[in-house]
Amino acid sequence: MKTKNRGLLSILAITIIGFSCTAPSKSEEGSASEEKPSVSITLTKAPASPEFPDATLTKSDLTLLENDSMFSVDYSFDVANYELGIQTEDAATRGIANSGKGQHIHFIVNNGPYSAHYMPGVNNQLDPGNYVVLAFLSRSYHESVKSEGAFHIENLKVGEIDGEEADLTAPHLFYSRPKGTYKGEDTKKVMLDFYLLNTSISPDGNKVRATINGSEFMIDEWAPYYIEGLPMGEVNIKLELLDAEGNAIPGPFNTVERSVTLQE
Repeated sequence: MKTKNRGLLSILAITIIGFSCTAPSKSEEGSASEEKPSVSITLTKAPASPEFPDATLTKSDLTLLENDSMFSVDYSFDVANYELGIQTEDAATRGIANSGKGQHIHFIVNNGPYSAHYMPGVNNQLDPGNYVVLAFLSRSYHESVKSEGAFHIENLKVGEIDGEEADLTAPHLFYSRPKGTYKGEDTKKVMLDFYLLNTSISPDGNKVRATINGSEFMIDEWAPYYIEGLPMGEVNIKLELLDAEGNAIPGPFNTVERSVTLQE
């Protein structure tokens, strides 16, 4: 597996203006049209967060136990130079959703929604099949740690089943945040974060296209971003890994769509 790279150039905040609505109103002179403020979704690079350049996550053990045609998958990890279960030092100043349980591991199977683990062990139930398992360290506010040794990835074969394994030396995009339901103050600023392997992104190279409720943003630096101006209700997010010409890069996970919910 090749080492992942990250883009080094900054991206400017991009603002896309959405729709405007008009509603009829009546006055003494008759009916008139009153324009409502336009809805604006913005995507802005998040401020720098505490770095953990020496943090590492390595697999120490894996057991598979069959139970009624399902398999119990138990991972054990070794974590170094990083403390699980504590608050990241700037958590209170970020103004975004934060886990009260502290720093943790994001565990992702076949680019599905992650599960968060606050101890260095993971149990999962899987059907027989071929899987790609990605685990990486996360700050308490769910921002991934992107240092060189802070992740583990592997092909996992569960049960007696045929099928090709994924090429883990190819470019891959994994979705991380946002996820689930956001309420109250957490709806004002929602973090977008993803994980790249075997690729960099830059203004002149590969990029990630984020489509948020139909508004498109081109991302050319691997970093977390803040989405603001979202409406209440369902929010649809699509991420695509593109080459320098704007073509989709082949891969099982390089185009992904998710929905999250915002509530008052």
